[in-house]
Amino acid sequence: MSQIPWWGLPLVAVVFALAGAVTAQFVLTRNNDLLNRARRDRRWYDERKEAYVRLLAAFEHATHRLRTSSEAGEKPPSALVYVDQVTPALMPVRLLASGPVRSAALAVHLQLERLHGEMNPAGVVGVQPQTHFRELLAQVPLVMQQFEAAIRDELGIVDTPPRPALNGRAKLRRASEPSEPK
Repeated sequence: MSQIPWWGLPLVAVVFALAGAVTAQFVLTRNNDLLNRARRDRRWYDERKEAYVRLLAAFEHATHRLRTSSEAGEKPPSALVYVDQVTPALMPVRLLASGPVRSAALAVHLQLERLHGEMNPAGVVGVQPQTHFRELLAQVPLVMQQFEAAIRDELGIVDTPPRPALNGRAKLRRASEPSEPK
């Protein structure tokens, strides 16, 4: 006869069943947390990317209108028209963006607003109006470039494609991982 009491085997089975249930619950909770974090991160990225693209498009549209009106010899559109068109795209960026992106966006906005507004450089005394206006208009792409660089930095967008792996598929790596030497 064995030295194990009759209730020993059921007790061991219950202990292992409880341990299995606790482990399964822990794994399920961990997986749900990771999935929710991934969804939240994706939503964060998508919200900002959409807001930044809309604002970049609005800035490009305003710059194009300024160039075409300048080339046609017409008066630039009023500041109210500019503000009405850009504000819906600017507000989400002001709310969602980090400090450097928000500062760069506002720098572009102020430059374009200056070109549209009552303080239009065409009214500056002592300088040929069209020359000064064109110089300020030529600075807009430079300020836009700083805005784009701040966006790329915040979103972690790199300008080089990933290196293909040996089997022909691209190897994905995290932004925090160092790139392999070439």
